[in-house]
Amino acid sequence: MKRTIIKIDEELCNGCGLCISGCHEGALQLIDGKARMISELYCDGLGACIGDCPVGAIELEEREAEPYDEIAVMEKIAPKGEETIVAHLTHLKNHGETELFAQGLNYLKERNIEINMDLLNEESCGAFQQPQACPGSGARSFAPINPVTKVNNVPSQLRHWPVQLHLLNPLAGYFNKANVVIAADCTAFSYGNFHERFIKNHTLAIACPKLDSGKESYVEKIVAMIDQSSINTLTVVIMEVPCCGGLLQLVKMAAEQALRKIPIKKVVVGIQGEIIEENWI
Repeated sequence: MKRTIIKIDEELCNGCGLCISGCHEGALQLIDGKARMISELYCDGLGACIGDCPVGAIELEEREAEPYDEIAVMEKIAPKGEETIVAHLTHLKNHGETELFAQGLNYLKERNIEINMDLLNEESCGAFQQPQACPGSGARSFAPINPVTKVNNVPSQLRHWPVQLHLLNPLAGYFNKANVVIAADCTAFSYGNFHERFIKNHTLAIACPKLDSGKESYVEKIVAMIDQSSINTLTVVIMEVPCCGGLLQLVKMAAEQALRKIPIKKVVVGIQGEIIEENWI
């Protein structure tokens, strides 16, 4: 069957192993110093490992592959204990995979495997994952940079609605020959001058590469923007945390599939609101 599944660029892979610990389903192993998929049955195609890779060696692709098998995954991870089971089920829940989530719960019920169900209500990246599995969730505090004591009403630069990528029509008139910004959800809350810097004279779309479900449709929409709406440029604004890298990977996939070639800019925002990287790719 044809489905979305991960692809590893072995030339880019540095063998750090972060994706291995991030894949609770057990689809990846470190072999001969490189991350490799050991079974397509275990890869759910949700791309959690993409954000764990510090060198961008993992991306999603649509190709012929064995169908994902939730029961096979549960057989593999159940012996690892409650923490791994909870992390896996939370992963499915956060991505809206209700059918697979139900299969996992049914597996536990049929085999009388008990877990603390309250843990599945955690809204984080998984309460029991190792810290390296979701480095962007680490709590920290800091003082505002150059705090402003008086703020006047500032007009919004937004000129269209909706803005969430799932809700947008890529053929809407405001995309025609536009300069488009696709921004990770958190960026607007981190970068203080977001409207003036990124929305003014641009058409905006927002998405979360970590928590959004159905991200394969994002690739199709971006391809439509490029080929059918003939957008001029595309700027991808992401946070410095690793899980945000998945949004850039989705844009790169779309750019490879599109017939037209357009300039694409990558902008990385630091958690304290500073621009730490900006370049055309």
